[in-house]
Amino acid sequence: MEEEFVRGRDEIVAFLTQKWQREHDYALRKSLWAWTADRIAVRFQYEWRDESGQWWRSYGNENWEFAADGLMRSREASINDIAIDSADRRITGARMTAERDASIPLR
Repeated sequence: MEEEFVRGRDEIVAFLTQKWQREHDYALRKSLWAWTADRIAVRFQYEWRDESGQWWRSYGNENWEFAADGLMRSREASINDIAIDSADRRITGARMTAERDASIPLR
């Protein structure tokens, strides 16, 4: 189990830069499932491949809280990664209109 805690804009930029260098051909789907004036909760899935060509499906939930200026105050995420075969990919590009509001199964 890997845990990462990032704080402040500089750490966030470094974290995302490293993540995007590692995760190639990244394609994401998110579903909003709860919100208030300053919080949202989403379910997400994304697929990507690593440098060796292995495909992965990452999925989980995120909770975001926003400050009055609109910037994110906090984010909590639980992310699971499973190796998949290229033939098992479900997310291959931009979300089509027909996919909007459709639930994507986890497995």
